[in-house]
Amino acid sequence: MNMLKTPRFPRSRFSIPTLLVCALAAMCGMTAAGALAGGPSHHATSASPKPGAHAAASYLTGIGDEQTEMFTNPLWLQLHTKIARYIAPYDAAVRPYSLQLARAWITAAEAKHQQVVVAFYHSEYTPTKMPSLAVYQRDVQKFIKLFPKVRQYQPWNETNRGNVPHLFSSPSAMESAKDYRALKSVCHGCTVLGLDILDGPSVSPSLRYIAEFKRDVVRLKTSMPSLWGLHNYSDTNRFSSSRTRAILAAVPGQVWLTETGGIVQFGGAFPNKKGSGLTRAAKALSFMFRLASSNSRIKRLYIFQWSGATGAARFDAGLTDPHYNPRPGYVIVCRQLHAANCKVKTSKH
Repeated sequence: MNMLKTPRFPRSRFSIPTLLVCALAAMCGMTAAGALAGGPSHHATSASPKPGAHAAASYLTGIGDEQTEMFTNPLWLQLHTKIARYIAPYDAAVRPYSLQLARAWITAAEAKHQQVVVAFYHSEYTPTKMPSLAVYQRDVQKFIKLFPKVRQYQPWNETNRGNVPHLFSSPSAMESAKDYRALKSVCHGCTVLGLDILDGPSVSPSLRYIAEFKRDVVRLKTSMPSLWGLHNYSDTNRFSSSRTRAILAAVPGQVWLTETGGIVQFGGAFPNKKGSGLTRAAKALSFMFRLASSNSRIKRLYIFQWSGATGAARFDAGLTDPHYNPRPGYVIVCRQLHAANCKVKTSKH
């Protein structure tokens, strides 16, 4: 996958160092949905899952976002979710700014009885530099000690992205295997996922990365992960299941869809002309639930993201608009999770 991606932190979360890097690169608007480059498919593939009811007992659904506003919003409250996902810089415990943001979000999530999974990511201060194994292990251990109630972790967000060498760092398969081993060693009794993998328009690079990671895990004499994270934006927004099925076949155990959602806007590939992206995203979200229900090994689904971006942003997958008004996609999610009491008026923007 060779497209750029937006950092996972909302606008308010950029530190000065990260903003400087983004400004110099002039690429800060490139999105996490880089996996979707090439545009959407206009028809479902033959591999698409058949329509069916949401398997409520088979997997949990939650939201992935980094804004604390979500936890006090009545629209979020009526979803009655139990899980949430946060992306933290690996060095958040030793960076006051990053730690302040992480503490605020995790405190808000725990106050609402959310089971939190934290995915570590690049530093906001040195985003182009991968940490040494010793530094990574030291910093994540400090983070774990600061948040004793958080017992679910991912070593690195979208570890196979590896496509922005001048803007954000990304580990090799061997580095990912070492990070996985290190995180397990400092978080005793925790649930630690293996890879957090991005599907991409072509799944072949992702499958090669998985194969390399598995070989490196064996070389390191580490136990093979039995739980994996998958971001299947390409399948969800192309109304296909081929990439998801291929990755499921490549990994043992359970799979959590740790990030997915309906794309409202992504550059020229997924435009939002006259609000057309809102309708398209809602359809993708409906398909997302069918896709998650199509395989019993999928145990969790984290929808990204809660609030949408401004019109100038390149990537937008928000269930609500920038002013937290519900979009059509929100209605799809609300009716799926809490149909009996989901009555909202959607935003036209």
